[in-house]
Amino acid sequence: MIDNLQRLPAARPHAVDAGLAAALFACSLPGSLVALPGHDPGVPWWPGVLLTGVACAALLWRRCRPRTTTAVTIACATAVSALGYILTVLLLGPLMVALHSLAVRTDRRTANTFACTGIVLLVGVTLVVGPGDEPLVLKLLGPAAWLLLPTSLGTVTRLRGAYLEAVQARAEHAERTREEEARGRVTEERMRIARDLHDVVAHHLVLANLQAGAVVRMLPARPDEAERIAGELSGTTSSALRELKSTVGLLRHQTDRRAHPDDGEDRTTHSADTAGRTLPAAGAAGPVGSTPGLPTPGLAQLPALASSFHHAGLAVTLVTDGDPRPLSAGAALTAYRIVQEALTNVTKHAVTGSADVRLAYAQDRLVVTVVNAGGARTPDSPSPGGGYGLIGMRERAHSVGGSIRMGHRPQGGFEVVAELPVQSYRLEEPAAT
Repeated sequence: MIDNLQRLPAARPHAVDAGLAAALFACSLPGSLVALPGHDPGVPWWPGVLLTGVACAALLWRRCRPRTTTAVTIACATAVSALGYILTVLLLGPLMVALHSLAVRTDRRTANTFACTGIVLLVGVTLVVGPGDEPLVLKLLGPAAWLLLPTSLGTVTRLRGAYLEAVQARAEHAERTREEEARGRVTEERMRIARDLHDVVAHHLVLANLQAGAVVRMLPARPDEAERIAGELSGTTSSALRELKSTVGLLRHQTDRRAHPDDGEDRTTHSADTAGRTLPAAGAAGPVGSTPGLPTPGLAQLPALASSFHHAGLAVTLVTDGDPRPLSAGAALTAYRIVQEALTNVTKHAVTGSADVRLAYAQDRLVVTVVNAGGARTPDSPSPGGGYGLIGMRERAHSVGGSIRMGHRPQGGFEVVAELPVQSYRLEEPAAT
């Protein structure tokens, strides 16, 4: 029942205004008969009732025309005071309601201006033509108190409403921001998984294609060599299946987490992607791009990656300059994938049989350089601006806060240079005892 009463003003505002006006008009008769103790009313009752009725009728427009309504009620109250009535709350009720509505629907300056104007008029008229034996305190403090009270309450109501609207707006903005951030993370995760799938499939399919072609060529004349390469082909496909299982398993694992968010799993050991989020240290359980039980490719796997290209006829030289520095799991995976994609492009597009991979550690970054000195085999050789593989390398480098440049060398061949940030550790001094 209380909830219904609270919703009534918003549901039927005109009915509420009419009921309020009728209630205030009913108070006008006893208000017009009020007199000082031991004195008879000096004026008849009906002029006060008539003027109060006009003020009550004006309240029907207090929502749409608050200024006009307040002006009409001030004029009626001033006329009542000029006739010699004692100004009580029974006669000032319409003006008090009008001032409250004005304070709620306008600014503080407007409400205070109308309230002060009404106080000045009522007090001035009462002092000039009011009952002579009425105490001066009632003439001065009575109208001022009755008009300032609704004005102050209306201002407080307006400020509280503005505050609640601001709080609700901030809450809605925060909700929209969370939804947009969640959609952005999903998009980034899909892009990262797509890059992983591209790198894995492209690398292993290129190697498998070259090994299968070698088997076909050698089978008539050198069956033993063909058998050995066929065995290596089996290892290449097995490696491809393991990495595909790792990548797709990550996608399934995160899909299950979104479907069952309250399963009590510790989410601090997993990361949606490598951009802008905290990643576990290298070698920790559950790093980016892996599933439990399957290692994450990183710098430690570069020798094995280089040797895998030997089966495809590409000799890879791996050189390290400087003291190795620790990388985050995301940066280590990025370095591995960039080297993998660059060597795969050499195998597909270059006529050379060798490539150089150099890891140069500086104070705050790792510079990964992949260079081949051969020319292009086909017209679609890699260029700085084309190819999904090149786009993927650029996105990977940017995702961990690094940079990359790719292009043809003046002396021939192609070069990929990526600069990735390394983790910096500060030795903490022991606390003073």
